[in-house]
Amino acid sequence: MDLATASSVLRLLADPTRVRLLALLEHEELTVAELAAVLHLAQPRVSTHLAKLKEAGLVRDRRAGVSAYYRANNEGDEAQHNLLASLRESIDDALLREDTARLPGVLANRAREEGWADTVAGDMERHYSPGRTWETLARSLLQLLGTGDVLDIASGDGITAELLAPHAHAIVCVDSGERVVEAAAKRLKPFANVQVRRGDMHALDLGEQRFDLVLMLHALTYAEHPARAVAEAARLLRPGGRLLAVTLGQHDHRAAVEPFDHRNLGFSAEQLDSYARAAGLNVMSCNRLSRERKAPHFEVISLLARKPA
Repeated sequence: MDLATASSVLRLLADPTRVRLLALLEHEELTVAELAAVLHLAQPRVSTHLAKLKEAGLVRDRRAGVSAYYRANNEGDEAQHNLLASLRESIDDALLREDTARLPGVLANRAREEGWADTVAGDMERHYSPGRTWETLARSLLQLLGTGDVLDIASGDGITAELLAPHAHAIVCVDSGERVVEAAAKRLKPFANVQVRRGDMHALDLGEQRFDLVLMLHALTYAEHPARAVAEAARLLRPGGRLLAVTLGQHDHRAAVEPFDHRNLGFSAEQLDSYARAAGLNVMSCNRLSRERKAPHFEVISLLARKPA
């Protein structure tokens, strides 16, 4: 971000009302009327400030029936977001705390008048409601699975195995990090059907063990030789067994991933497809799973392949 852009953003936020609006819209999607109720301001004044924030790309809106819902724009320039985050973390003000305290009452009124589901229709995944979390959804849907014998490569501290253990015949977790292996062993101690081992994904020493499902969930970004790692995973599959690999899509944001020790900058779907086919697997699907809303908008690619019976 150049000096002119930074100065423009700072001038825009020189008005306290705009800072208050942004603070609220970081937490929740709100209409003009709801913002006016929280801030104790007239709706035309709120609309004027929102128009300036929207013009600057700091907020966005969506239509739902006759209403327009506003929220902070998390898909803009990364440097601009960093500047806003720095300002937000530096401000501690009674007026902002009062706004936050009034917000639940306004949202409760909305739910009474329209019904919560109707107000978030089309954007429901972004909104919280009691008990409705991604963890709950994952744990619920996993009850429908029967995964057989599972190998979890680059298993980290064992959170995936913890989710799968009640639904798998047996799980072997392998990771190269000493501390994460220790943490996984501690986490997974209650499960008699789970083993935790230290090993290299490029050369796994598991004897004659073979698996119905091999997981490589964000493993390949840590692979020095990704094609070899996929071939090793394929080798350990039983005939008819499946490989599920999930990884970052190809990107050029080296600085953003350096703190996480990534060995490469992600992969294209074509690369993953070629690795699987070279390893003798039949590719069932290989596509983009998601794109992050916040800059730098990392994409996640998923590969599902099967070993011929």
